[in-house]
Amino acid sequence: MSTIQRFEDLEIWQTARDICCEINSITGRNYSNRDFTLVDQIRRSSGSAMDNIAEGSERDGNKEFNHFLSISKGSIGESRSQLYRALDFNDIEQEEFDVLYEKCMKQSRQLQKFSDYLRNSPLKGRKFQ
Repeated sequence: MSTIQRFEDLEIWQTARDICCEINSITGRNYSNRDFTLVDQIRRSSGSAMDNIAEGSERDGNKEFNHFLSISKGSIGESRSQLYRALDFNDIEQEEFDVLYEKCMKQSRQLQKFSDYLRNSPLKGRKFQ
């Protein structure tokens, strides 16, 4: 794995950003005022996924980074659950759900693989040099 200089270089962060942008776009046009709570929550959980990757990467230690990756994975799972609610309430089409669901699953797998890499890496981060 190559050296990462910034969190923006991480594919896991880029994927999370893409999901967040797509959720914002869909919720901006498909939701009515009655769904304000769901819109707010799905936007916050998808944003949390990308923000926790960024925060963890800035912590300078793999153990802390791994902790934030776990939080991010939980947030992306929360977003998946909210996508089901949006589908069940007829706020999104099945096709939109399918695309976003698959992106969230990809994100979850990427987070797990990166977490496993950090856990097994002999390098523990700048904090522990």
